[in-house]
Amino acid sequence: MRLFNESREVLLAEKITVADTFWKRLRGLLGTREWPEGNAFLLRPCNSVHMFGMKYCLDVLFLDRQNLVLEAVDSLAPGKFKICRGAKCVVELPEGMVRRTGTRRGDRLKLI
Repeated sequence: MRLFNESREVLLAEKITVADTFWKRLRGLLGTREWPEGNAFLLRPCNSVHMFGMKYCLDVLFLDRQNLVLEAVDSLAPGKFKICRGAKCVVELPEGMVRRTGTRRGDRLKLI
């Protein structure tokens, strides 16, 4: 599966890891040293993320049921927490991807 921003016509990730159980969402990316370019971590259902125990920053996209971006967070730092009311899933991307692709609120994403 790949993640594509239809609004900007840009590929966000070539490889998607899905966390769709309580335990997978709880563990998330803890224990990783980096999140490589081309990867995305999809948490569903989910409307918040924490960076407690993380060693690097991530970009975070909060999506609604129609995969519209409700909020795009650039460089969420270790130790921080973010919630987005109304979000149904969250995509975690390598730091800088939001800025490089111009992804922002209102963009429509698609899994292909």
